[in-house]
Amino acid sequence: MKINSLFQWVLGVFWAVLASTTVYAADSIEGYWKSIDDRTGEPLSIIEFKKKIDGTYSGTIVHRYPNVSGVILTHCVKCAAPNTNKPILGMEIVSGVTKDPKNPNKYNNATLLEVLSGRTYQGKGEVTNNGRLLRVRAFKGVSLFGRSSVWVRTAAPMDVEVKSP
Repeated sequence: MKINSLFQWVLGVFWAVLASTTVYAADSIEGYWKSIDDRTGEPLSIIEFKKKIDGTYSGTIVHRYPNVSGVILTHCVKCAAPNTNKPILGMEIVSGVTKDPKNPNKYNNATLLEVLSGRTYQGKGEVTNNGRLLRVRAFKGVSLFGRSSVWVRTAAPMDVEVKSP
């Protein structure tokens, strides 16, 4: 009788550990993300995140959406050197991102470049919603005084619109 109880206890612990590791499995930041303007809700760019040799992650613009007037920003006019007047497509706008060792869904130490203003910010992020959303926080100095936006994972470097006949 005691062996049966011990077996059930061990089996219960095994399932609890398995369930907790499955639920807490890390969602990678690698892949394509559609950045959304936190003020207007309009899509801005698609950014591709890749892991570098040094273990950090970086994000590069691979697609740029037109603004509400239909104009596509093509060059980083207000950016400081070395990005002054450089094409936005192919520009690294997120760099130095590291995975949080205590929570594999969180990322820290980012440097973010906002191509509209040319300003750089510190940043951090968290992959949520089963890897479908990236909550990005950009700030200067203290995270409390920053801005947040949500980026949406996308499967391709460019959205394909399907128009019905």
